Amino acid sequence: MRVLYAGTPATAVAPLEALLADATGRIEVVGVLTREDAPVGRKRVLTPSPVAARAEELGLPVIRANRYDDAAHAAVTALAPEAAAVVAYGAILPERALEAVPKGWINLHYSDLPRWRGAAPVQRALMAGERELTACTFRIERGLDTGPVYHRLTEPVGPEDDAGTMLERLSAAGGPLLARTLGEIAEGTDRPTPQEGEPTTAAKLTAEQARIDWQAPAAQVTALVRGTTPEPGAWTTLEGQRVKVAGLVPVGASSGHRPGTVRLEGRDVLVSAGDGDLRLGRIQPAGRKMMAAPDWARGSARLDEGSVEFA
Repeated sequence: MRVLYAGTPATAVAPLEALLADATGRIEVVGVLTREDAPVGRKRVLTPSPVAARAEELGLPVIRANRYDDAAHAAVTALAPEAAAVVAYGAILPERALEAVPKGWINLHYSDLPRWRGAAPVQRALMAGERELTACTFRIERGLDTGPVYHRLTEPVGPEDDAGTMLERLSAAGGPLLARTLGEIAEGTDRPTPQEGEPTTAAKLTAEQARIDWQAPAAQVTALVRGTTPEPGAWTTLEGQRVKVAGLVPVGASSGHRPGTVRLEGRDVLVSAGDGDLRLGRIQPAGRKMMAAPDWARGSARLDEGSVEFA
């Protein structure tokens, strides 16, 4: 079966490779649809998406389009795909796109649909404190993530996991799930089932939603940081400047310090939340790269003397 692959970020590379590695002979990837090259880094160098870069290494035709317009439609139909696989492409597919692929657009989505429909399911699930995350394959319809589901898998959330690590794990595990689904569609043995249950939404996160409230309980702060790492990045302020933090782990009941107080205790950098203390793993001071919190603390004279406060 001729398959078009639509994806953009680094987490969409592993599923593409899983389709290409499928040994059953049922799947032929005929091209890739991805977003246009974008400026990256401080020098704003125009750079292909990770999926585009990998596809070109593999010699696959690449269609670059930030929206599914006339040019994209013509390029897609010229490839004559029978089905399409979608993993974080990043653009809405209009009805004419859905009609152009006879066996459908199959999405690898990182939630247990209908829970967490939308752009940020892993992030929102972690922010809600969920301890097990799901990936599923479903057929795209006109509604937002409303189509019937083919298969599901689950991955536990470890104590050090965040949105970045969970997306990598779900992507790696989801690739074979996507290949299995497309193989069944090719054979005509697929049996999708309608979604059941109460839907929840997972809108894209804003930077303001990633700001930490140190008055909140430690578990809530930890969940926020997990869900917003690495993007958009959990942040707070120190002496009026924005800093990003990551790798916060609860370590015990409140030590009596005011919420937001940061101090060095032995080799650990501790921060007080509303009802307990957290160990800080990494920090990115203003204008600098992310670093280990103990390295930052050793370079801070004020922490050697006592404490500082996040706000």
